[in-house]
Amino acid sequence: MSYKNKLNKTFFSFLCLGIIACNDGTDSNLKISKTEEIPINYVLSLPPGGNSWVIDNTSMDQQVISDSGITQWNNSNSIIRTYFKTDSIGELKLGLKAKTTNQATLKITLGKTSKEITLNNKKYTTIDIGTFNITQPGYHYIELEGIEKTGNVYADISEVLIGGSITEKNITYVPNDFHFGRRGPSVHLKYEAPQNIDAVYFYNEITVPKDEDIIGSYYMANGFGEGYFGIQVNSETERRVLFSVWSEFDTQDPNLIPEEYQVNLLGKGTNVYSGEFGNEGSGAQSYLVKNWKTDITYKFLLKVTPSQNSSSDYTAYFYDPDINNWQLIASFRRPNTTTYVTNMHSFLENFSPSTGYITRQANYGNQWVYTTEHEWIEITKATFTYDATAQKGARLDYEGGITAKNTFYLKNCGFFNENTEPNAPLHRESQLKQPTIDFTKLETPTL
Repeated sequence: MSYKNKLNKTFFSFLCLGIIACNDGTDSNLKISKTEEIPINYVLSLPPGGNSWVIDNTSMDQQVISDSGITQWNNSNSIIRTYFKTDSIGELKLGLKAKTTNQATLKITLGKTSKEITLNNKKYTTIDIGTFNITQPGYHYIELEGIEKTGNVYADISEVLIGGSITEKNITYVPNDFHFGRRGPSVHLKYEAPQNIDAVYFYNEITVPKDEDIIGSYYMANGFGEGYFGIQVNSETERRVLFSVWSEFDTQDPNLIPEEYQVNLLGKGTNVYSGEFGNEGSGAQSYLVKNWKTDITYKFLLKVTPSQNSSSDYTAYFYDPDINNWQLIASFRRPNTTTYVTNMHSFLENFSPSTGYITRQANYGNQWVYTTEHEWIEITKATFTYDATAQKGARLDYEGGITAKNTFYLKNCGFFNENTEPNAPLHRESQLKQPTIDFTKLETPTL
């Protein structure tokens, strides 16, 4: 589903009555001065709060882009892009709902065409930029650059307005729920586990290709019915191995969990942090700060077994080939739960709205389970799914499939045009690379 926010279906007969010279989109660096509002047949508003980014500067993005639009834009190095997707080709009429503090000149680029405008209106005014030609369907961006200013900011922009024949077909953009829209769609692999077995261990591998390690990415390897386990890029200087278990008690505030529902720590590995988490359900969390690298395959092992008093124990181990040993991350006991490993899955998500315009990918290979019958069984089938942001059609940059190296892969964000149908079945070839693990040598969790 795509979104059309119909602002105005009325066509003004005086569109080109000398107030503005009509342009066919072929002129480059056309300079025009806009000081008054000009009525035009804009039919869609692309809210910058959900569709714009300051490129290559996350801290500046957080300062300039908000739910209300573009504000505090005062740095000439802050290039802003607004993304949208068209289903057709044709003319696009572009406008901005903008104001400035004194006078400012902006450069606006769409495709190979650039135009410069000078603003001096101190109140929000609809400014006509001109007409551009869209020559192929797919994702596009409108780029804004600040050229000169005499006031404090280049411009505050509350709306990016479009019209023209291009709007006669669907336009895809984020109309609301900006936080998740800017994060981009999360994508998942739901593994087809063997039937009629009790899985004690779930084994998986992840390789993040070169240049796909984007800030805000969570490459989740071993998802299960009550939590998740994987690796993250948290900042330019910090990466983590993260393992979390939800409480059965439904709350966003871990402080509200009654004692009888609290997930308890049984032990953790060296240098591992443990604590609580909230705002996505609540429960117990652990992580190891680890400078993992791209193009290296990391291994993940999750153990889940029923425990005393109708509880279950969850233990996570991480294998770094540079260390050549399994590292204990943490072990937790979840009350009111009696289970082995269930709902085995992986996912790729972006938790940083400021990097939602950048593509990222992870490759997931060699999935196995180890049963109560002391048997390793390989998993070769999965189903591709995605989250609510993709389901409602706000973002269409999502993909999953099989790599040339016979692993599953997940890819999202960055406004690429390919996508994968929801619930698409995926089947990799059997690799027959059964894990070689001496369970007796795994570190026993202790407090």
